[in-house]
Amino acid sequence: MPGGANQRVELTFNERLEAAYSTVSVWSSASARVDDGKILVGPDDPRRLSVGLPGLAPGIYTVKFRVLSVDGHLVEGTFPFEVRPRS
Repeated sequence: MPGGANQRVELTFNERLEAAYSTVSVWSSASARVDDGKILVGPDDPRRLSVGLPGLAPGIYTVKFRVLSVDGHLVEGTFPFEVRPRS
């Protein structure tokens, strides 16, 4: 991901999402928010939620999400991912 443009973290759920009540963010290991804040529920697939990223430096990042599906289920969680240096 370093130096990449137009990259996104994308999550896919089993149910369509309520866009107004669904959010996702990406955080560095220093607890700094690193995403661009441009959260989208996929216009072609309302089960997809994504947020844009700048080129990320190598390190561990955490994705945090909270979504409301159209059937009323609230789901939230976190998961880590790692950006490794290019070899």
